[in-house]
Amino acid sequence: MTKDIATFAGGCFWCMVKPFDQTEGIESVVSGYTGGHIENPTYEQVCSETTGHLEAVQITFNPEIYSYEKLVELYWTLIDPTDPGGQFYDRGESYTTAIFYHNDVQKRIAEESKDRLEKSGKFKKPIAVKILPAKTFYPAEDYHQQYYQKNPLHYERYHIGSGRAAFIEQHWGKKHE
Repeated sequence: MTKDIATFAGGCFWCMVKPFDQTEGIESVVSGYTGGHIENPTYEQVCSETTGHLEAVQITFNPEIYSYEKLVELYWTLIDPTDPGGQFYDRGESYTTAIFYHNDVQKRIAEESKDRLEKSGKFKKPIAVKILPAKTFYPAEDYHQQYYQKNPLHYERYHIGSGRAAFIEQHWGKKHE
């Protein structure tokens, strides 16, 4: 089986796992931290906004079943791509958005997809998502992994209360995940 890796930062990683995790062709979705300048950061260190890390998800997938292009398209529908200061309730650098590419093909696909979204006129503000080379990815603490399964009621309240669910429904016309 062919396997590939994709890494996306989209604000709180709890809210980024479920939609990918429930997609055919996805082998695993790991919550973690990337893009920063210290090794093995903790949640507390990342939240202190001193490490340069973003909360992110790293996805292992089978591109023969679910392509990287489809992953990027799904990613756009999970975030507010125009917000450079965080995502929804969560503010600060660690909650900003980025597509971390692992090779030149991923970089091209991400840039072309971002350009199409920008030109679509769907949003009045510019697309703020950065497209960056992948750096070391550090898995988050165990209690953050598969949060939507371990704590379904809290996850649901957070997903709705943060404003993410309403934004997704308003801009993408789909019910929240």
